[in-house]
Amino acid sequence: MKDSIRGILPGIFTMGNLACGFAAIVIGGGAQNIFGPEKIRIINEAVWLIILAAFFDFLDGLVARFSKSASRFGVELDSLADIVSFGIAPAVLIINFSLITKGNWSWILAFAYIMAASFRLARFNMTASIEGKSNFLGLPVPSAAVTILSFILFATEVWGNIRFERYFIILILTTSVLMVTTIEFESMPKFDFSRPRNRFKVLFLLIAGVGLMINASLVMFPLALLYIGYGLIKMMVMMFFVVSKGPREKSAISESRKKKIENKE
Repeated sequence: MKDSIRGILPGIFTMGNLACGFAAIVIGGGAQNIFGPEKIRIINEAVWLIILAAFFDFLDGLVARFSKSASRFGVELDSLADIVSFGIAPAVLIINFSLITKGNWSWILAFAYIMAASFRLARFNMTASIEGKSNFLGLPVPSAAVTILSFILFATEVWGNIRFERYFIILILTTSVLMVTTIEFESMPKFDFSRPRNRFKVLFLLIAGVGLMINASLVMFPLALLYIGYGLIKMMVMMFFVVSKGPREKSAISESRKKKIENKE
């Protein structure tokens, strides 16, 4: 009985995620022919709903870990909600609000983004560990959606409307590619302060939280770029480190990794 109640808790936040994504799609679908300041207001409203969905998605995983109610069913349900909120909903906004004025190309770009998000979530479902949480392989779908949509908030906050369409297109393409790569991106920290890395992550989250409370529309996009940039820089450093090693050192590294895996098993 207790286990079933604990399993309901993260599911509530998953449904909150799904509800926000659905609401963003409804708003996007019903505001195609609106122009001027009203259009900007409705766009921002839909964007904030998707960002709220990302917050629910974060709480879903957090509650599941703390209540020890993580399950394979929960992973699958979470991914189904994610494809609606962070795959379809952003694509609907891109097309219906004419954020990209390139005719049919906007449809192709939006569908390419949905395909990348679907692939990323399917791969995650196959490789996700219920017991522990490691770093992400490929840019997480919620992070990709928040990066794209926070640009809209940033642009309307700074310039009053959405500018630099070319860079917006590049941003969508870049996040789509990053989702299907195997580049390692940081996961949320485990609250184990004995490790310096976790302490640094928690400190960064606290600083980011303060910045978001001051002006979320202005701070969110630079934070998203910083998150992506850190993953790319870490990948390049690791590649340089491996290339700079000689064959003997490389084999020694691989042998030590094999031993660690065997010990875990």
